[in-house]
Amino acid sequence: MPPAHSRLGLLVAGSVAEGLSARLDPEVPIEDVRLGKFVKIVGHKYEYFCLVTDVQLDSANADVLRDPPGDPSSVDAFLRQVLNGTTTYATIKLKPELMLANIAADLEFDEGDLVPRPARTIPPHFSSVSEATVADFERVFGRDDGRTHFQIGQPIDMDVPVCLDLRRFVERSNGVFGKSGTGKSFLARLILCGVINANQAVNLIFDMHSEYGWSAKNEEGTEVKGLSQLFGSRVAVYTLDMESSRGRGVRPAGEIKIALRELSVADISLLQDELKLHRTAVESAALCEDKLGDDWAARLLDMSGDELSAFANENGGNNNSLSALRSKLRLIDRLPFVERSLARSTLDELIARLERGHHVVLEFGRQRNLLAYILAANVITRRLHELWVKKTERYWNTKDESDRPRPLMITIEEAHKFLNADAARQTTFGTIARELRKFYVTLLVVDQRPSGIDAEVLSQIGTRITCQLNDERDIDAIFTGVSGGSHLRTVLSTLDSREQALLLGHAVPMPMMIRTRKYDSSFYSALGSSVSDPEAIAAHARRYEEIFGTDD
Repeated sequence: MPPAHSRLGLLVAGSVAEGLSARLDPEVPIEDVRLGKFVKIVGHKYEYFCLVTDVQLDSANADVLRDPPGDPSSVDAFLRQVLNGTTTYATIKLKPELMLANIAADLEFDEGDLVPRPARTIPPHFSSVSEATVADFERVFGRDDGRTHFQIGQPIDMDVPVCLDLRRFVERSNGVFGKSGTGKSFLARLILCGVINANQAVNLIFDMHSEYGWSAKNEEGTEVKGLSQLFGSRVAVYTLDMESSRGRGVRPAGEIKIALRELSVADISLLQDELKLHRTAVESAALCEDKLGDDWAARLLDMSGDELSAFANENGGNNNSLSALRSKLRLIDRLPFVERSLARSTLDELIARLERGHHVVLEFGRQRNLLAYILAANVITRRLHELWVKKTERYWNTKDESDRPRPLMITIEEAHKFLNADAARQTTFGTIARELRKFYVTLLVVDQRPSGIDAEVLSQIGTRITCQLNDERDIDAIFTGVSGGSHLRTVLSTLDSREQALLLGHAVPMPMMIRTRKYDSSFYSALGSSVSDPEAIAAHARRYEEIFGTDD
């Protein structure tokens, strides 16, 4: 690899729409220039930051290609050396992403020119193209300060931090995508550590495989720390399966039970695939809720065959459809965490924790089937969304900063089950994704099938962190609503199956291909030093009060 910040070549052609072409200097080994590389072009007025989108071999004389040098013998080796850089040469295709003032030019600039902004023009012919320096990365991506920016990885070919802007990250719903085995959950946990450490939002994690709370095992079988181990009392672990949690050495803050009266028609609709329900059964659920009230599910389950027939006749329902609905409701009724009635709601305790600014991981234990996951996640999220809407409306009315709701980020896996084209229009998750941050609630979706997510919802995903994908439909989905997606498809296709990702969207100023940060003892130490630093502690406290207020 060429030395850091070395020149790569000169700009020879291009356009804003089609990208730029640069001719590599003869001494730059073409095999050291990889797709996704971050480079800088120094123009007269501006510096341009670009991604390498293609690498090509060219020739100034077609005759050389008709009779090329043969084996690298002494004569042919000399001939190759003579031809290299003159008759034969290499070019790289560049996509200009950002521009900012070239301070060295000693010109007058508007204030807006001093910060990176989308490239709207191009540099002149023969501008110098070079590798980006550490200072360039910090100018563009910021510096990990434990408050506003968080290092998520490094460029593929450099040991330089690449950071997420956490303030912008929590402004929108975001996604972590990649096929099975690419480390999505570890990447999501890494991001959650950054958000929690910086006090940028309060978090609820629906932990389907019980790997976020106390500990988990990586692909090598090594045990790694969960959020509760890293952040202590700031993270509370709740469970749907107390026996499973205790068997793994976890001490949950409580066991969550859900009453049947919490069920709504929207839940039944969302569970159609898992329950193998016909659409008429959803219509029957709406009829029951309308006629029987909040306890409709329990009352339907308690009906005898004759009572069910009478109810259908009296209310214009379909007896077969009602009978099928009752049969499927029994599957829900048999879930260990579902109760006919509850004297005390542990769900209220979980919600109160979030209101106080604590982060919550909800473990599913042995209840990790999709029926249990979708039901619990949807019921709890609906309750939270309704509460946060009320809090936000109160804040709008009073204009009192102490009434501003705590920003809430909800992490869900298997997101396509909640956000497919049918479900997204009628579930709380779809509502949250479309609302942006209007009511201070956002999603962090983790999924291996982005093509299964509704296109409208995908277009609202602010930041996309994408590991390797093979399915063309999934790759197309990632670039929904993204300008210049065709250039980035090539970059995405070159990702390794582990520990590499493409950053794209609201929380990064430009797309970037990275090696993801390792979630290991070095990372734990970095978190610990950030938390123990007096300046960081004071900044965290100020940020906490700024966002969350004080506990009165």
